[in-house]
Amino acid sequence: MSALLFNIAIDWVIRPATEGQKRAIRWTLFSTLEDLDFADDLTLLSHTHQHMQEKTSRLGDFAQQICLKISQKKTEVMTLNISDPLPIQANGEDLPITEEFTYLCSTVRHDGGAGKDIKNRLNKAKNAFRMLNNIWRSQQYSTKTKLKLYQSCVLSTLLYGFECWRMTKIDLNKLSVFHSKSLRRICRIFWPNTISNEALYAQCHQDSMENIIMRRRWRWIGHVMRKNIDDITRTALHWTPEGKRKRGRPKNTWRRTVEGEIKDLNHTWGTIQKLAQDRKERKTFVAALCARRHNGQ
Repeated sequence: MSALLFNIAIDWVIRPATEGQKRAIRWTLFSTLEDLDFADDLTLLSHTHQHMQEKTSRLGDFAQQICLKISQKKTEVMTLNISDPLPIQANGEDLPITEEFTYLCSTVRHDGGAGKDIKNRLNKAKNAFRMLNNIWRSQQYSTKTKLKLYQSCVLSTLLYGFECWRMTKIDLNKLSVFHSKSLRRICRIFWPNTISNEALYAQCHQDSMENIIMRRRWRWIGHVMRKNIDDITRTALHWTPEGKRKRGRPKNTWRRTVEGEIKDLNHTWGTIQKLAQDRKERKTFVAALCARRHNGQ
């Protein structure tokens, strides 16, 4: 009950601070996006410094009416494509400007990269694996049981929030190395005994890290594509921010990665939408994509 009352109070604060002010970022042709909220983790979004300052001040004013206060230590400002950003003030003090922040246990960077988030997830997964060392060494449990524990306790920790990672070859290689090393330890395959990764995956009935990520990402995309057309996650798949990008070669993004995979099999977003409604067809699409990547095509 206390959590429900707190959420109601936060909702009362955020609504008047953002409604009817037109200080948000453009979301669709006819709508804007003011903020992202989860309990007391609030993210305000604005296109200009003036709008962000006004919105932050209003949030602080309404919060004080119910004896709440913006935390200086836990609040940071991230700017995009601004070389010399002006400070945003809350409670009369400047908020720190950062290039990355943690939101819902994921690291969000100003350049959209997932390298820091992947590093954090790797460290957490290594700790989770280390905590189960007694299980891996024990002769009491079968390899099948150990692999199930690995999937539920280690892989789930490693791949938390991975659906939205912007993957690079370096990032994928780090994840693949951890995956293969972990399986070798579970199966007690140590030097000088050698085995190829393909044979290791076959022995453990496991996919390569590339296929694991691809399958789960497309499972998530299918889930999103079945949502209402006005759902925020559905809109985010095709959203393009306002403004112009910097000169030079465009960076690889999550959407470019997904669109490249779609193009590999001569599909479009329209056909993907149809596939998302048919579980069997969607599985066939993902299987064909994984097989194509496995064969190096």
